[in-house]
Amino acid sequence: MPQITSRLWAVLTGLLVALVGLGYVVLGGWLAFVGGTFVFILLGVGFLISGVLLFRQRLSGVWLYLLMFLACAGWALYEVGLDGWQLMPRLLVVAVLGVWISMPWVIRQLTLVPSARRKGVTAGGIYVVAIAAMLFFGWHISGTRFVHHQPFPPAQAAQMPQSDGDWKYYGRTADGQRFSPLMQITPQNVSQLKLAWRFDSGDVKRDGEDKAGREFNLEVTPVKVGDVLYICTPHRQVIALNATSGKALWTFDPQNDTSANEYLACRGVAWSDDATDKDCQQKVITTTADARLVALNAETGKPCASFGKQGFVSLTDHMGEVPPGFHFITSQPMVMDGRIILGGWIYDNQSTGEPSGVVRAYDIKSGNLAWAWDMGRNPANAPLKPGEEYTRGTPNGWGTYTADPVLGLVYIPLGNATPDYYGAQRRPFDETYSSAVVALDVRTGAERWHYQTVHHDVWDYDVPIGPTLVDLPDGNGGITPALVQTTKMGQLFLLDRRSGKPLAAVNEKSVAVTPSLPGERLSPVQPDSAGMPDLSPADLRETDMWGATAFDQLLCRIQFHQYRYQGKFTPPAEGTSIAYPAFDGVIDWYGASVDPLHHVLIANTSYIPFTMQIMKSEEAIQKGLMKTWAGWQSGQPYPKPKEFAVGPQYGTPWAAIVKPWLSVLDAPCNAPPWGKIYAIDLVSKKIIWERPAGTTRDMNIFGTHTNVPLPTGIFMMGGNVITQSGLIFTGATADDYLRAFDEASGQELWRARLPAGGQATPMTYQAGDGKQYVVIAAGGHGGLGTRSGDSLMAYALP
Repeated sequence: MPQITSRLWAVLTGLLVALVGLGYVVLGGWLAFVGGTFVFILLGVGFLISGVLLFRQRLSGVWLYLLMFLACAGWALYEVGLDGWQLMPRLLVVAVLGVWISMPWVIRQLTLVPSARRKGVTAGGIYVVAIAAMLFFGWHISGTRFVHHQPFPPAQAAQMPQSDGDWKYYGRTADGQRFSPLMQITPQNVSQLKLAWRFDSGDVKRDGEDKAGREFNLEVTPVKVGDVLYICTPHRQVIALNATSGKALWTFDPQNDTSANEYLACRGVAWSDDATDKDCQQKVITTTADARLVALNAETGKPCASFGKQGFVSLTDHMGEVPPGFHFITSQPMVMDGRIILGGWIYDNQSTGEPSGVVRAYDIKSGNLAWAWDMGRNPANAPLKPGEEYTRGTPNGWGTYTADPVLGLVYIPLGNATPDYYGAQRRPFDETYSSAVVALDVRTGAERWHYQTVHHDVWDYDVPIGPTLVDLPDGNGGITPALVQTTKMGQLFLLDRRSGKPLAAVNEKSVAVTPSLPGERLSPVQPDSAGMPDLSPADLRETDMWGATAFDQLLCRIQFHQYRYQGKFTPPAEGTSIAYPAFDGVIDWYGASVDPLHHVLIANTSYIPFTMQIMKSEEAIQKGLMKTWAGWQSGQPYPKPKEFAVGPQYGTPWAAIVKPWLSVLDAPCNAPPWGKIYAIDLVSKKIIWERPAGTTRDMNIFGTHTNVPLPTGIFMMGGNVITQSGLIFTGATADDYLRAFDEASGQELWRARLPAGGQATPMTYQAGDGKQYVVIAAGGHGGLGTRSGDSLMAYALP
């Protein structure tokens, strides 16, 4: 029996090795055919012969396998050097298989000579060493990517006044800096942070909300005033919590119908204190998933009866036809100078002529419309006449706004005119304002200036958040009121916030415009913020391809040659292109934080390529991806596409399907790092330090949440905050942790395990008990695939 078993192991091992070799030959041949390297064919032939020899129970198969492994290792080192994370998909499978081949129960069937058996088993040590080396050099390469480029700058501004410990905006203040002057938690004691309280809202996914493409995201950053926190949930409940204990004080449920919403998220509420409003002096301002503006009494959670109609204002007035789920607000409204200013999320990439992207301001006391900025009108803030509607299909400002109360300006980040990936039918004002930041007068809505970050945007590189405002030294002893605009491309634009003029060089850089779609008129140049650090990824190469194994990596290599790719501005064209960056961006809706004392910007970045498949509408209909529809004037109900990734682009000849570029095993097709944090000196305009952030612990193939915590740097969705004591707090990473980093060095000082993905921006405040708390929403992100939950986690020193 032992002999039969041993023989069986040898035969099965031979078959397995032969299959590995055959896979290399077939996929390597395919790769060579589409223009890639031919080396995998040669490696495959060697492994195939080795497998045949093992199947025939020849010891020579062991030695040939070792020779081919060494050749494979040599080729891998030639391609990627000592990058352990890139070596893994190239070598790990064949190394593990080599260990198996060297096991005694395989070797003893291949030879009767004891010395030969010992040599065969000993050869297994080479594979073990190779596996250990991959891990060692993986950690090493992560370490080398933690780079200090220049010293951390000394404080260059006057000390900030003592804070009242509140956090009244998404960015603590209207300038969007996300900087707290609190200093109780320091780099020296942050390791002592413990969970102080946890609040579970009970607002979790409902039936049908876990279908492919539909997103359920807990992205809220709480607002804190006095000793009360105010949050909103994905289904748009508003909850007030005691800031010291985390106990619920009241809950408001708008009872809105969310069944038509493909995107369920609420990033926060706004706060107002108006002493002239005797009925509802302190208000919590929020919106519903069915596009209503709500003012709540901050003490009771009841709608303010004097605001609008019993506390509610319709946001679809004068918008024309708005199908359910087509228009709502995900970000916090901006409250400034008696105005509630907001835009809205549009179910973009569905059709031409979608609901307007108009920006509106409402009176904080009455809820009456104060002004509307509609770029399709002249002037844009001209009131509507009876029977008129706002211009349909204009770029929308869906992200969080920032404002300068001294200048009386609110800064609006604008998206694209829909649809996103075909712009032949765009109007002159669409072309002017798509992917631009606009400064509007808070009181009147009159435009002061605008600045465009992408010309004729057909990549969905819309501006996802308002700029971060900061005062910078002008070099002559004075101060320049500046702003930093983050973008999805990973570019940073430094502008004078009074005029919109660049404070760092911006060039017009030539980009590819062919091949393209018929009728398109792509811009031959794009703004290049050459005077600021560029956080965009380097252009991809075949050797950058990754995968969980050599085989799915080979398929990614093949796709790299099959797909169209010309860098970050690869023009959409019929067929499949690589979009990198893509619509989720290097920096998305969360923006960057700024330390105004040291003039340092801290940015979380992600690097995830997508594929963009453009096909004729008729083909998409035939494939069942979308249905026929006669348009807005037909009276037909809007037919939603098969999945969220499908953009029907009705009114154009083309449909678009945009998805993350993953291997057949759902592993990334691009090599790590997938997530990094940067510290940037806004005076010298140089990177201070950069480092990978996050591990693979909770991301695995097929969407599972168990993995070895390799410190590769992982995808991020969420922002960070800075404290005056010199700490950076961030969740964001897909490995379900809240972390604290040293602002000066970038060193990780503390981490806490979260019950779900922390894809939100944290905040910090001082409560009534005198303690400083750090709070983050841990509820996961449907698009990123992290664990879903409903928790708000608060940490403090013992």
